[in-house]
Amino acid sequence: MKEISAGGVVYRHTEQGKLQIQLIQDRYGKVSLPKGKMEAGETVEQTALREIAEETGLEGKIIAPIDQIKYTYEHETFGTVNKEVHYYLVEAVGGSLQAQVEEIRGVDWFDPLDAWRRQKQSGYDNNHRILSGALRLLGIQAE
Repeated sequence: MKEISAGGVVYRHTEQGKLQIQLIQDRYGKVSLPKGKMEAGETVEQTALREIAEETGLEGKIIAPIDQIKYTYEHETFGTVNKEVHYYLVEAVGGSLQAQVEEIRGVDWFDPLDAWRRQKQSGYDNNHRILSGALRLLGIQAE
């Protein structure tokens, strides 16, 4: 069975012109990025924007694709599931920051290098290249 999800690295510029990156804290307490499963009739881009809006309260505009993550996991009913997650660089263009408490523990804005440090310390390994790819698209070198 194949399962497709999509999400994004959301960014904004403050009124002072400072770039900020959004990170969520998932239900397991890990640093992560908003994402979710594709629904019937949706494109992966529509899925990414819907999931960002649902999980964080923000409306976004896709700027560029970042990358995909592929992995498998065992589902108790469907057996082995081939999971594919598409990530986009997304500019926040509206809405207000509000964590969807049924899905995640929290959401906040961070300085880009602070976001990178948090990702490296307590994020999922497979999100390292997604966040570093987003930062690269924004002109920031992360190591």
